[in-house]
Amino acid sequence: MNKSSFSWAVLAGTVLYIGYLPRIPGTWASLASLPLIYFVSVWIHPLFGPMLIALFFSVVTLLAANGIEKRLGPDPSECVSDEFAGQVIVFLFIPIYTSWEYNVLVFAAGFILFRLFDILKPLGIGAIQNAEGGWGVLLDDIVAGMYAQLCLLFVIFIVL
Repeated sequence: MNKSSFSWAVLAGTVLYIGYLPRIPGTWASLASLPLIYFVSVWIHPLFGPMLIALFFSVVTLLAANGIEKRLGPDPSECVSDEFAGQVIVFLFIPIYTSWEYNVLVFAAGFILFRLFDILKPLGIGAIQNAEGGWGVLLDDIVAGMYAQLCLLFVIFIVL
């Protein structure tokens, strides 16, 4: 099959084709998730809103991974639904306020920390990526999000 033919797995796994943006699709996806995280935290619920997003994108990743890997190869960079799930994990249990300055700092720090953990894959994250199928695609981002969240909580406690 050719890469450009339509597939629900590709549409979902690339999060409406964000994964096809040039050079750094994971970073674009993480960046695109931030407004969604903010609005769901503020307008739905600060804890349950992000939890629902993380659960949704985790399920999307697990369901889409096999189909997208058949078309694009193992753990393709175009599959970015896992970045959405992982980026959301960073902000679980992080208070989101209406103060613009606080939110900009917290979101910027959370974004940078997640991207660092996701790209560098320290502390066993790289080994987790070797799990079978969709679990390998998803779990490294979830763990990267957890590490980034711990660092962000520390930064908030110390700095803010």
